[in-house]
Amino acid sequence: MAKPTERDQKFIEYLQRLVDDRAALAHLRRGLGQPPGTEPQMFPYVAPWIGQNEPRRVEQAYYLVAALFAYHTLTTGDGNMGDHFARLRNQQEDATALERRFVGLLAAHPDDLHRFHLRQVVSYLKSHDIPVNWTQLLADMRAWGHPTRYVQTEWARAFWAGKQPATQAEANPEIETINP
Repeated sequence: MAKPTERDQKFIEYLQRLVDDRAALAHLRRGLGQPPGTEPQMFPYVAPWIGQNEPRRVEQAYYLVAALFAYHTLTTGDGNMGDHFARLRNQQEDATALERRFVGLLAAHPDDLHRFHLRQVVSYLKSHDIPVNWTQLLADMRAWGHPTRYVQTEWARAFWAGKQPATQAEANPEIETINP
């Protein structure tokens, strides 16, 4: 799991202090659906948190999470996005569509997260009053493009933890049963 930095934690604490500032949240929400770091109204709130020589992916993570937080301010200090979706899955009788949505998120390219995937996911969590661990999400977004895809693996483990496959084929999809 990506480890949040002290700056990540302080940034989320800063955003939490803005919860009652409707104007600030409106400025931050303007970044929804926009390429991270391109909405000028967000600059006064996010730019001070970005170092001079930060990699672009770090800058984008801060802008993306700020916009999403402004849209859905419910916060928890536990879990990752896989845990949040598992909680939602456990509330539903048929979680097929939810699992498809989650798999789509896991497969998302870093450049596509802001366009559709994360906004849709956060909207879905908001509609079910599921809080988000924003500090962990920020750390995970900074690491999303890592070659080992360890963030996606951690989310998948959290989502499917304890869920038993219905059949052997589901448990081992590469194994084809051969009848003699």
